[in-house]
Amino acid sequence: MNQLHLFDQDEGMVFPENLLEYYPGFLSEKESREVMEKLMNEVPWQQPAIMMYGKQLLTPRLTAWYGDKNKSYTFSGSRFDPIFWTDALLYLKERIESATGLSFNSVLLNYYRDENDSVAWHSDNEAELGERPNIASLSLGQGRNFEFRHKTDHRRKYSLYLGNGSLLIMKGDLQRNWEHRIPKITTKVAGRINLTFRTIL
Repeated sequence: MNQLHLFDQDEGMVFPENLLEYYPGFLSEKESREVMEKLMNEVPWQQPAIMMYGKQLLTPRLTAWYGDKNKSYTFSGSRFDPIFWTDALLYLKERIESATGLSFNSVLLNYYRDENDSVAWHSDNEAELGERPNIASLSLGQGRNFEFRHKTDHRRKYSLYLGNGSLLIMKGDLQRNWEHRIPKITTKVAGRINLTFRTIL
């Protein structure tokens, strides 16, 4: 795989690229469309309520959690027990593992239905992921901007366009020092499915 250069220098501040690897076209356009259609039809999508800003709110996207037995995940006070792998998800997991040399035992699926769906600033720093987790993020469908900002210096803010079929590896101290989000947008867009493969300890 050939890694794409990520960020240009901006006002003397450069994103630490050792924390990310980005591979556009990890899946072909045709394969991405086929996998997305399969997931849209087969996944039992849910819209759970989570605690945000002191309130119980419905997530502005649909989600599903798959993985090995007993690999539950806790996010914003809610516990998610895994559905066992489908053949399609196992295929994607094994393909990513073969290409990257990493290993994963679970995956969070997020379905962004349109421009109104989003995910707020957060870090994937839950205890069950470990201190320096490797997370593989596979994007299918509509491309969206993926934004980063430093936790203690919000001037350090960057955006990376995640295209259809692209693979992003987040690693090192990224979750410790940086937050990320998919913002709402004003332009009408089609749906997007994002799969983040993780290792629950």
